[in-house]
Amino acid sequence: MLYHLLFSLRESFSWLNVFQYITFRAMVAFLFTFVFVLVSMPLFIRRLKHYGLKGQPIRQDGPKAHESKSGTPTMGGLPIVAGVLSAALLFCDLTQKYVWFTVVVMLGFALIGLIDDWRKITQQSSAGLSERQKLLCQSGVAAFAALMLLLSDFPSALTVPFFKEISIPLSILFIPFVVLVVIGCSNAVNLTDGLDGLAIGPIMTVAFTYGIFAYASGHAGMASYLALPFVPGVGEICIILAAIVAGGLGFLWYNTFPAQVFMGDLGALSLGAVLGFCAVLVKQELLLVITGGIFVLEALSVIIQRYSFKLTGKRVFRMAPIHHHFELKGWAEPKIIVRFWIISIVLAILSLTTLKLR
Repeated sequence: MLYHLLFSLRESFSWLNVFQYITFRAMVAFLFTFVFVLVSMPLFIRRLKHYGLKGQPIRQDGPKAHESKSGTPTMGGLPIVAGVLSAALLFCDLTQKYVWFTVVVMLGFALIGLIDDWRKITQQSSAGLSERQKLLCQSGVAAFAALMLLLSDFPSALTVPFFKEISIPLSILFIPFVVLVVIGCSNAVNLTDGLDGLAIGPIMTVAFTYGIFAYASGHAGMASYLALPFVPGVGEICIILAAIVAGGLGFLWYNTFPAQVFMGDLGALSLGAVLGFCAVLVKQELLLVITGGIFVLEALSVIIQRYSFKLTGKRVFRMAPIHHHFELKGWAEPKIIVRFWIISIVLAILSLTTLKLR
């Protein structure tokens, strides 16, 4: 909205021409969201305490060291989501359909997370929504977004990293594929959100990486030079991704060890879903396995642990997700967090090399 207002005044104020550049609006969105989250988070925490809402209940089968975290306020993802959505509405070109599709995905998954968090808080149980309920709701939102993409003539072929000539047509299979990518990324981020600041680090590195891909894929000349699929209008998504990076930094100010607030399912599910959806929009879905390698590792550790115990009665890890395994091995929580961040940064850089290795 602010973009449309200011850009319409460019004839009277020539300096407002700067708003035509996505890079400038991405930087403004970054600064806006960072300040928004940094300022609103302590107010939000005080509101939670004022209304007597108890904090995040700790799972009974988790590490004993986490018992001290009981009562820490949760739903800290709400200011992040509010900041990102505000930045999108203020600084994105709202005539671009991909902006609205992304907003729908974020709002849909945020609502699912909000219901889940609310149940946990009010019932003082770590259960929340059942797996079936959560999966059905997530599938509905993701399938709707995928259908909207198909109806808008979005290119449904699957591209393969490192190989510019390989393209796999998906046709109607595009819908279940998008559902798989979005739900998989959303839940993988949620599984990663188990230590103070652990999830938000990789969220920022993945958002930053896909922000670069979004800008390049939406620029005809750059997409042609880098042999990327050109998707007109998708460059606006880098503004949303820049806001996610900024929101993550603002949140980390309060979520760093020892955390003053937890992200909750509201933040983890919605931010994870948006990252997965953005990977679809820029036609780099498979690259998410590398860029979001930390999320993949966390999800795989849970799957391996579950099926190993079902089939053999034995556990591969001391506890899953894998960050708990390292906790029980005696690693200090900050050491696990920083090392996972380092791995995430390296994987992000590795992903960016595919821009030239095609």
